[in-house]
Amino acid sequence: MSVGVLTRRPVRGATALHGGRTWRPSPYQVFGFLFWLVMSLAYWRVPLCCDAGQHAAVVERLRADLLAPRHPTADLPGAGSPYYSPYAVAQGVFARLTGLSGWDVLRVAGPVNLVVLLTGIGRFTRALTPRPWAPVLALAAMTLLWGTERAWWSGYLGLMSMTGNLGYPSTFAIGLAFWAWAWTGTRARDARAVRFVGPNGLRGFAGYAALGALYGVILLVHPITAVAAVTGGLAFVAGRQRGRRPAVVLRWALTGTTALPVALAWPYFDVFALVGDGSVDAMHRRLYEGLAGHFWLALLGVPALWLRGRRDGVRDPLVLMFVLDCLVVAYGWVSGHYTYGRILGLTLVPLQFALAVELAALRPWGAGRRVLGAVTVVAACVGFLTVQAGAVVPRAVDPVGFAQPPHWPSYDWAARYMAPGEVVIADGYYAVHLIAGYGPNLAAPAWPDAALDERERLRRLADVRAYLAPESTRAERSAIVRRHRVRWLLLTRWHRVPEEAVVVAWSRGTGEVLARVGP
Repeated sequence: MSVGVLTRRPVRGATALHGGRTWRPSPYQVFGFLFWLVMSLAYWRVPLCCDAGQHAAVVERLRADLLAPRHPTADLPGAGSPYYSPYAVAQGVFARLTGLSGWDVLRVAGPVNLVVLLTGIGRFTRALTPRPWAPVLALAAMTLLWGTERAWWSGYLGLMSMTGNLGYPSTFAIGLAFWAWAWTGTRARDARAVRFVGPNGLRGFAGYAALGALYGVILLVHPITAVAAVTGGLAFVAGRQRGRRPAVVLRWALTGTTALPVALAWPYFDVFALVGDGSVDAMHRRLYEGLAGHFWLALLGVPALWLRGRRDGVRDPLVLMFVLDCLVVAYGWVSGHYTYGRILGLTLVPLQFALAVELAALRPWGAGRRVLGAVTVVAACVGFLTVQAGAVVPRAVDPVGFAQPPHWPSYDWAARYMAPGEVVIADGYYAVHLIAGYGPNLAAPAWPDAALDERERLRRLADVRAYLAPESTRAERSAIVRRHRVRWLLLTRWHRVPEEAVVVAWSRGTGEVLARVGP
């Protein structure tokens, strides 16, 4: 978070020995800490759902074998899976040292990621302006000014979506991206030539190399976030770097050339093999649907961004960042690589932060800024009351009936019977997405993965559908059980339990049945 304020008071007595300086927290430190506390509690109160099962499964596989983990959700080799990032490996080490489960590690990761995010926001805002209230307003804009329809995706940082994705790698990567932008912006302002010898020159070059390493880590942790991180970094370099001497060019070249070997040196997967991979594009087409309902409140930042462009032209980093991000999103739509739409949440950052900087100006305000401030307050209230309020207002004390975060069931009741690594066929939407997080494997993974040929995953999905088909015979089911070494069935009440299966447990909450099959 931002640095606290040092004030000087009259020197009396023993205080004179210390120069009379006292520390006073900045507004962002106060409100940032309160935000961290409230959102951590909100994150812990909501059952983990959606992609959390996948990320918990990754931790479970690393806890079982840190050096050669199996596929995150299937009884298959896991070499080449992009889920095994430095972030995930650190979680796996933590799980092995503490004995915590994958679900427990995700719970711990939420507040930790939030610290990285909040401190990154503070540093990034300070790189834009010294106004003390700017980071507070930026945090409010980033979490409230989205739209009036719920947008629930990894990497979207409204209050509501934070209750589900604070523990995800995307949140950690976004926090690092804010740090990288702040660091890039600070260095881009320095137009002094760097000597090739001497301690100052060496220290300067080392800093640019470290910055490149940071971009390389972001690329490994969450590749699609790295796209937005790089566009933001380029915007700061192009907009603020005033020196064009050879040493200046060499410094930034060092940043880029350091990022590449850091990414290439990671032994678990080849991040550059993901370029052009379209296995998850189809599922991301939905990102481009309903854009107005998801994001229209953020358009209040357009006047502020326009003012910045009018003052500094194309040299303003927020203006450049917004233009570059829009180009990436447009490329995703035109090319059919809809995965690039994942940066839509970060495309709002220039709008939200430009608005925050503008409204953090000291009074007196002109008529235009007063109108913009009043409309922003109304928009923040609209965003909070229509979408975001349920994230921090529990149902028990909710006088209105705000929409709440998704409330998915737990599968502790089934997981206690299944050993880690045993294979299960599940037919329920919740079970398919969550059960692997407890340690068992799915016969057919729910999501594509670079570690598994997509044709093999589709064949496995076809086998699962054939097994669950009402017309399937016992011989056909037995062949599928042997082929995939299936040990368990986790079935909803819409599918009958096969005659050869033995029911072991059932859930009162969902009506699902756990049955044992195989030898």
